[in-house]
Amino acid sequence: MKAEITQINLYISPHFEELLGKETVETLLLEFGEQNPDLRVRTANPAEGKNADIFIFDESEYRTLVASGSLKELNSYIYGTSVRFSTARRQLAIPLVSFMDLLFFNIDLLTAAGFDRPPKTKEEFLTYARAVSGGNEGLLENAYGTALSLSFRDGQAIPRDIFSWIWASGGDFHPEENRPFLNAAAMSADISFLGILYRERLLAPRIFDTTGDQRLEEFAQGKIAMMVASTRAIPYFRKKMGDDTFGITAIPFSGNGSGSWGKYSIGLSNIYAGIHKECEYPDEAWSFLEFLAGKSPLFCEILKAVPGVVSDIIPGDYVKNDPIYSKARDIFESSAVVQSFSGNPNSEKYENAFLEELQFLFRSNRSPQDTINAIQRRWDEIGR
Repeated sequence: MKAEITQINLYISPHFEELLGKETVETLLLEFGEQNPDLRVRTANPAEGKNADIFIFDESEYRTLVASGSLKELNSYIYGTSVRFSTARRQLAIPLVSFMDLLFFNIDLLTAAGFDRPPKTKEEFLTYARAVSGGNEGLLENAYGTALSLSFRDGQAIPRDIFSWIWASGGDFHPEENRPFLNAAAMSADISFLGILYRERLLAPRIFDTTGDQRLEEFAQGKIAMMVASTRAIPYFRKKMGDDTFGITAIPFSGNGSGSWGKYSIGLSNIYAGIHKECEYPDEAWSFLEFLAGKSPLFCEILKAVPGVVSDIIPGDYVKNDPIYSKARDIFESSAVVQSFSGNPNSEKYENAFLEELQFLFRSNRSPQDTINAIQRRWDEIGR
């Protein structure tokens, strides 16, 4: 008599369907089920009392899950497996797809302001922003040179709109990998640059009330000439604007031919998979995470992700055969990747402290050097 297979049910967060679409998710779950007949993975429905065993989430949700202690540590699973990801740090999730921040520019607005290429340095960036913001005719009448989106409702605001400028100059907050550290002497120029944008009114209004998603729409409408955004936004801009209206380039750094205090650097934002700390069947959930990790090239293709899978030396065809994605990948390959606060339980505290002190700089006469010192003091207190 054949033994009856006891099926284990696992539930995955609804964000999986939101990200990839219901049809793709159903196909993946069916494939996994055929390979593992004793396991069944379904989309969680909290209304039915089915909470997720497996989370799919981005950087914004990562901080919430870490702070609440909802994620199971994965180090014991990762080492010695086929998952191409390892770290000495406590690992609570595996990245499935990676994106990076770049400078997006509106070709028509820069042309109207008299420029035939994007800015390469911070000094040129200021010149371009002044020309666009100072224009009052034609396309420039209601346009702004650039924008920041620093709403507390935007979990990526600080890494995207503030840290990315510091990283472009070669900055790294974790040189010793023990506590976040600000190089005050080197970073003063970066903080001063941000202060100039604010004081000279080169920014689109409501910078502390607006999210990055809201700015994407304003950029697509031709209201902003230049802004930092994720490569994740490229498909959106192509649909809204077409390929001939916008371009991408590296985030400008100081005008000495390289990052002012190190190699041009970027931070990555990822889409992750993790296991609920209270999952009843963590080993079985891990087998599904391994399955998802093997599907990363598919996720990259669907989302048109750049850099996509960081460890892949040869990118997907959608990158190689497309000039926009190919250019983004070239920038990635010539950059250093820095350690951000991703996965740090104090990430929100560190970023909020930075934002609050930056607000004070914008609205007072305090020097960049004193601002950096104030941030460092608060960071030291958080890290104790």
